[in-house]
Amino acid sequence: MDRSPDTPQAPAEPGIQNAPPEGGSVPYAGGGRHEHRWLILAVIGLAQLMVVLDATIVNIALPSAQRDLGFSDGDRQWIVTAYSLAFGSLLLLGGRIADLVGRKAVFLIGLAGFAVASALGGAATGFEMLVIARALQGMFGALLAPAALSLLTTTFTDPKERAKAFGVYGAIAGAGGAVGLLLGGVLTEYLDWRWCLFVNLAFAVVAMLGGARLLIGGRPADRPQLDVPGTALVSVGLFCIVFGFSKAETHDWGEAQVWGFLVAGVVLLAVFAWFETRAKHPLLPLRVVLDRDRGASYLAMFIAGAGMFGVFLFLTYYLQQILQYSPVSTGVAFLPMVACMVVSSIITTNVLVPKLGPKPIVPLGMALAALAMVWLTFLDLDSSYAAHVLPPLLVQGVGMGMIFATGMNLATSGVAAHDAGVASAMVNTSQQVGGSIGTALLNTLATTAATNYLVGKRPTPLVRANAAIESYSTAYWWSAAFFAVGVVVTLLLYRAGPPKATSGEGAVHM
Repeated sequence: MDRSPDTPQAPAEPGIQNAPPEGGSVPYAGGGRHEHRWLILAVIGLAQLMVVLDATIVNIALPSAQRDLGFSDGDRQWIVTAYSLAFGSLLLLGGRIADLVGRKAVFLIGLAGFAVASALGGAATGFEMLVIARALQGMFGALLAPAALSLLTTTFTDPKERAKAFGVYGAIAGAGGAVGLLLGGVLTEYLDWRWCLFVNLAFAVVAMLGGARLLIGGRPADRPQLDVPGTALVSVGLFCIVFGFSKAETHDWGEAQVWGFLVAGVVLLAVFAWFETRAKHPLLPLRVVLDRDRGASYLAMFIAGAGMFGVFLFLTYYLQQILQYSPVSTGVAFLPMVACMVVSSIITTNVLVPKLGPKPIVPLGMALAALAMVWLTFLDLDSSYAAHVLPPLLVQGVGMGMIFATGMNLATSGVAAHDAGVASAMVNTSQQVGGSIGTALLNTLATTAATNYLVGKRPTPLVRANAAIESYSTAYWWSAAFFAVGVVVTLLLYRAGPPKATSGEGAVHM
């Protein structure tokens, strides 16, 4: 879906603020000339890191929280599920609210709400209080994440500076899970599990002070109206999808509470897609998703979200259960991958994509990620970190950096001001739903592999350890398959050649 470039705005003189359009949210011509733009990137990046790491930081704290609050193993999954359900089902609504109310206001509200919810969770005196706090975290995270990305989109519109900004942001989004593992391990081991929630107050306060000082308020002049039926359809549909896959982690796929929710979710999302073609003010205009590069980017984020859990989840199990690493050592073990992801993200967006375009870059990232997952299948009881774990981790970091930085950049490029929030929300929704599906599928496949391995064998410690290795290997193979599909999908969908840069908000138009 090709579009003509927006009318260029007059350039701002260095350090001089242009008058914003009435009701507009981008106060500087070209956005990228904002004199505090790099500080804004730091504020937005800090907020995004808080949201992303919260998906994994609490996992490390769960055993301690369970002992402290006295809830059962069956209840334990709800500490994670409550967050993912609220976050995943409300993201598109949160993105549209940012378009309606104003990105700065929604960003600050999201930060404040997330901080209060985190404080409530850290002070939890029982299971119910902790679950409510996690659900509130997800709800305010669904406001915060799309607002953060759309603010980045409208602040950096100069192609070169946008590339640098999205390289950093993509690295944060991709590496946040690993940072959460490390921070969760440190806080749980040296302080208390409650600090895995209290630490968000520090992130939120710094980001709120910076956001209040640096960001410019206002709403788009051509604000969209809220699509209430579409909002209800997609929110309930996404809730059913995420809930169904969450239940699949602990229940049989043949149970009604698993397949029933999944079928209902698919039907509701299909009805939502049909309704959006007829709605006067659609929540998710088809122009946002039908652009080839944007559509390919959403699919890339979905596939990467599903596949990367093979690394974070099962390699964490391997390091702790087989190599006997502590939580802190496990987090440190992922840092080289994070470093490679950061470097790869920056080089990709600044050098490779501007010259070659996304078509060779994202498929190559998918291929490297698939190679890393296959490499991990060779791990056994006698493997060591330096010789056998570290090399595929480095390859994985390079590949994920190429996927995340490019995908996030192009998924929000060329979007009109009144669609920036919902386009940004689609990025997070794709990754979140992909992660939910990947976690459920890989858990099920790994558990089945371990059970099958134990059939007819005496369950000695050695046999159980080998069963665990078999389950991890199965998960890695399936993760590799996800990324292999990603290679094909992104090769077919992305346009050839570098993106075309133009002036105006949403600088890159495809």
